[in-house]
Amino acid sequence: MSAKRKIAVLVGDGMGDEPVAALHGKTPLQVADIPSIRRVAALGHAQLVRTVPDGLAPGSDVANMGLLGYNALENYTGRAAIEAAGARIPLQPSDVAYRTNLVTIEGGKMVDYSAGDISSEEAHELIDALNAAAAREGLNFHGGVSYRHLLIWRAGPLQLTVMPPHEISGQAVADHLPKGPRQEEARALMDLSRKVFANHPVNQARAAKGKRQATQIWLWGYGKAMALASYPERHGLRGGVITAVDLVRGLAVLCGLEVIHVPGATGWIDTNFEGKAQAAIDCLKRSDFVYLHLEAPDECGHKGMAEEKVRSIEAFDRRIVAPVWAALEAAGEPYRLIVCTDHRTPIAKRGHTSDPVPFAWVDGPLGAAAAKPAAAAFDEFLPSEGKPPLVCELISSLLQ
Repeated sequence: MSAKRKIAVLVGDGMGDEPVAALHGKTPLQVADIPSIRRVAALGHAQLVRTVPDGLAPGSDVANMGLLGYNALENYTGRAAIEAAGARIPLQPSDVAYRTNLVTIEGGKMVDYSAGDISSEEAHELIDALNAAAAREGLNFHGGVSYRHLLIWRAGPLQLTVMPPHEISGQAVADHLPKGPRQEEARALMDLSRKVFANHPVNQARAAKGKRQATQIWLWGYGKAMALASYPERHGLRGGVITAVDLVRGLAVLCGLEVIHVPGATGWIDTNFEGKAQAAIDCLKRSDFVYLHLEAPDECGHKGMAEEKVRSIEAFDRRIVAPVWAALEAAGEPYRLIVCTDHRTPIAKRGHTSDPVPFAWVDGPLGAAAAKPAAAAFDEFLPSEGKPPLVCELISSLLQ
């Protein structure tokens, strides 16, 4: 392939699903109005892929590693270590990073893994208060975006069984607390947060407005520092990553890609779609490669919001895929446009699964062919001969 070919990877996180009763037995991808994505499938190639290697949990961490061309079985140490890289928090050899959610637990049940989509400003006040109460050498909480935060714990426990809070929505939490060696230390920090947050002014203000309170922290996704071969070394490409979440920013840092910040990128359906699309277009003017990640469909899946998930997928198609593709065509240079998702986040399950997901790409410029009517399926029911390939292997070949 020509060294001058531009490569754009556009990722709608969690777009995959299962048939939904509220959508008349169809999936969000089947009912969504996504003409641009279906044109990519029609004018290029579309197939099912596996984004999660056998034996690993279907998280966005492992799956996005695959979409970037890395096999998580070779490198993965834990989600929080990636997020620490994204937050530019250096990890010492003995440090263990833990993903720390602000959650709402009521009546012993996980009511909301995001504490009512708490704002970053409110969350940082709570994290500051928790740091003051838990302060000791080698243990520090770090504020992130909305409900997503980190704990860096020197020589912290590394053999715990922990559960992502978004996987137990609506369930009793007693059976899902950290288990294993030193479990009492992790549970003690979670108990402490409950006491610190109970009468905090942030929660009092949220309660007065009828909003859900952040009742405590929830620890999960721990790991030690990890390393990845850089994109220039592995694929001979230089470029950038556009995302609203520290997880994908962390992968960018680890593989030597530019982290491109977009004002108004929120990780929700109110994100700055146009700003992200323009950032991708600008990145391709100065480099070979861009990886644009949209979090909103995944969040809608976790919250069981079928109509909003459809709406977020349609916005991804109309406000990201369409303008990025149009810019690639207008530039007149060779390109490869890849449209994909990292995993399924079924509305009914409100969690992730490892089932295969659709993946499509088209090469251009297409010229007059780009204007001809075309549409093909892009959903969870694409035909497959045998076991779909691992996406890390397919995308590595497409990046060559």
